[in-house]
Amino acid sequence: MLQLVEHQRAFLAGNVAAQMIQPLTNADKAETVNFLSRRPMQTFLMSGWINDNGIENTLNRGRFYGSRNVRGQLDGVALIGHLTLFETGTQAALAAFAGLAQSCPTSHTLVGEPNQVKQFLHYYHSELPAPRKVHRELMFEQKSKQRLEDSLPGLRLATPSELELVVEVHAQMAFEENGADPLKADPNGFRLRCARRIHQDRVWAIIEDNQLTFKADVITDLPGLTYLEGVYVSPEKRGKGFGARCVRQLTNTLLNRSKSVCVLVREQNSAAQICYKEAGYIMREYYETLFLQ
Repeated sequence: MLQLVEHQRAFLAGNVAAQMIQPLTNADKAETVNFLSRRPMQTFLMSGWINDNGIENTLNRGRFYGSRNVRGQLDGVALIGHLTLFETGTQAALAAFAGLAQSCPTSHTLVGEPNQVKQFLHYYHSELPAPRKVHRELMFEQKSKQRLEDSLPGLRLATPSELELVVEVHAQMAFEENGADPLKADPNGFRLRCARRIHQDRVWAIIEDNQLTFKADVITDLPGLTYLEGVYVSPEKRGKGFGARCVRQLTNTLLNRSKSVCVLVREQNSAAQICYKEAGYIMREYYETLFLQ
């Protein structure tokens, strides 16, 4: 009986919030950035994409929504689309965001803090498909430069001529991460996104004998925080300290323009955790990633 009452409350809360939720526009950019800046460690992905693309842009692969309180002030922001992200302290907004995500045909992945993800799932309608996979991830962060015993002269920004090397490795990583091959699902879009990142000077690499031995993508590039993703070390270089040396040197470079560098690592990936610890990173937060239907 208690569970039924809770679901009824969630349904009502979601209906109320849905009336207060509107798609955000570029005119809301300053207000949205200010709202997200209250918790930068939890909202860096949304802040980074707004900084890069603005609020209304197909490159975000989704739509930004805002929830407002009775005074008309933002009390929640969400990106609903291929990657779903949300930031709110109100249950009504969370319920409405969950409904939007579940009804969005392009929803693929959701990332959030464990407690918020748990509440998000609570508001999923039981008659609709549930997420197919849940992973816990650890956020590692580095704020200070580390001493380098020797530098790696080959670590540099990838060039457009090296696009296919980057595409091949990044697609392989995506398949290993979530079981979906982006070169089959969206080959043109995937290549364009990789190419854009290279043109933005966001892909760092070491290439030896026309093979990638190390790669890292800068996803969020803000003065307060840089977020790395797609960090790759070739199989023959693993377990030898090479990855930690690359990460340490790259982090030192990125800290010239940012106060913090962070990464997300799957809880089961002990090798990657050892790598970041050897590079001087410290574990800060837990997150959960849901691969949606």
